[in-house]
Amino acid sequence: MSTEKTAITPTRAQDFPEWYQQVIKAADLAENSETRGCMVIKPWGYGIWELIQQQLDRKFKATGHQNAYFPLLIPLSYLEKEAEHAEGFATECAVVTHHRLETVKDPVTGKTKMIPTGELAEPYVIRPTSETIIGAAFARWIESYRDLPLLINQWANVMRWEMRPRLFLRTAEFLWQEGHTAHETKDEAIIETRLMHGIYEEFLREHLAIPVIPGEKTENERFPGADMTLTVEAMVQDKKAIQAGTSHYLGQNFSKAQNIAFTGRDGTVQHAHTTSWGVSTRMIGTLIMAHADDDGLILPPRVAAQQIVILPITPKEDSREAVIASCHALAETLRHQLYRGEPLRVHVDTRDLGGGAKKWEWIKKGVPIRIEIGPRDIETRKICVQRRDQAISAKDFPVKEDFIRHAAEMLDQIHHTLLDRSTAFRDANIAPCDSLDAFHAHWTQENPGWLCTPWAGTPEQEDELSKQHKITIRCIPLPGISLPQSASGKCFLTGRETATRALWGRSY
Repeated sequence: MSTEKTAITPTRAQDFPEWYQQVIKAADLAENSETRGCMVIKPWGYGIWELIQQQLDRKFKATGHQNAYFPLLIPLSYLEKEAEHAEGFATECAVVTHHRLETVKDPVTGKTKMIPTGELAEPYVIRPTSETIIGAAFARWIESYRDLPLLINQWANVMRWEMRPRLFLRTAEFLWQEGHTAHETKDEAIIETRLMHGIYEEFLREHLAIPVIPGEKTENERFPGADMTLTVEAMVQDKKAIQAGTSHYLGQNFSKAQNIAFTGRDGTVQHAHTTSWGVSTRMIGTLIMAHADDDGLILPPRVAAQQIVILPITPKEDSREAVIASCHALAETLRHQLYRGEPLRVHVDTRDLGGGAKKWEWIKKGVPIRIEIGPRDIETRKICVQRRDQAISAKDFPVKEDFIRHAAEMLDQIHHTLLDRSTAFRDANIAPCDSLDAFHAHWTQENPGWLCTPWAGTPEQEDELSKQHKITIRCIPLPGISLPQSASGKCFLTGRETATRALWGRSY
C-alpha cells in the first residue's frame, strides 16, 4: 500500500464509501441536514447543479420543450388510478394527513408541544414523481390532435423516503428535472423517448466527461407503469454502476387511467401516448465517483463554477498591490475569452490566507486550472499554471499572453483527459462471459466490474441470479455499442442462441 500523503483519508483503495463522503466534505459541496435523509447543498455544490440545469435546459428548449410547474402534493386517489405505478413507489412515499398544528402543554413537564390536528379528508403524497398530477393537467389541456405533441419539463424537488441515504446519490429529498410529453401516435412517442435518451448520453459525455452505456432496461428493471425504459449507465471508480438518467415510453397506460384523450384526425376519441424522462442531483454523485482522486474533487470544466482560479503570491507587503492588480488584469482579459461558447469563469482569490492553504482548498474543490502570480512573474511576464487533471506537483510556466491565447484549448484538453481516463477504466473492467461457472465465479471477487453476456433467460431466471449475487442487468445495450463479445453467442444460462447482450453489474 502506498505511504504517499494525500489530502483525503481514507483513500479510494482503503475505503471507497468513506472516501466519497470525505471528498464531499473537503470540497465543501454538501452536508447532512437535521431532517433525516436530507441534505444541505452548499454553494460550491449548488453551483455545479446550476450549471447542469442551465446547460440541460438549453438543450430541452432547443428541442421544443417548455418549462412549467406542478403541485408538490398529489392526492392519494391520483396514485390509486395507476395501480402498477403507485405500487412501484408505495414503500418510498411520504404522506401528509393533517392540515394544522395546535399547541398543548404537557401536564407533567409543563413543556409546550405541537400536535397535528385537522385530519384531511383525503391524504396527499409528497411527489415521488409527477406522472399522475401532470397527467391530470394534460387531460384538461388536450382536446384535439391539434394540441399534440405537448412537450413539458419541470425543474423541481421530489421525495422518496430513503432508508440508507448517501449524499447526492440517495437522499430522501433531491432535485431533478422531469420531462412529460403526450403524442398522437406510438411512433412519435418512441422517437421522443429515444431523443431525450440521446440528449442525456451526449450531455454526460460532452459536459461531465462521463462515458455511459446507453441501453434498454429489462422488464424487471423498468420504471413502474412503463412499456419501455431506456437508461444511461455509468461505471465509477469502484467498478459499480450508477443509473445516470432514464427515459420512459409509457404507452397509453397513464393516459387511459387519467383520460388523456383527444379527438383524432378521423373524428374518433383516442388516448395519447405519453413519455417521461429525468435526471437528478445524482449526476453530481456520479461525477464525484467517476473523476475525483485521493486529493479531492476533479471538475470537468463545463460544470466548474470557477474554471480558473488565480492565486496572488505576495511574500512582501510592498508588492501586494501590484501583484493583485496584475491578477485582476489577467482575470478580466481571460473573461473575454470563450470556452464552448461561454465566457471563461475566472476568480482571483485575495483572501488573507497562506498560499499553501489556499492552493490546497482549490485542489480539493477540483478547480480545473490554478494560476500563481508573484512579483517576479510580473517582471518575466510568465505565470505558474497547474492543471487539476495532472499530478499535484506538475507545473508549467508559459508566457502570460501565450496562456491567454490557449486557455480554452487547455480546458478542452482537461475535459478529454477525464473522458479518456474514464473510458479506458470502464472498458478495462467489462468482461465477456458465456459460461455459468465463470458467471458465478466473477461475483465472488471484491470489486468485480461488469459482465457482458449473451442472454435468453426469463424474467424469473434474471430475478433469481440478481438476488443470488446482489446484481442486476444494468441494461440491454443499444445496437452498435462496442462491448466485449462472447465467443459462442449462446446464453450462458439456457444455452440458446441469442443476439441479445445483457450488461450485469452491482450498482448504487
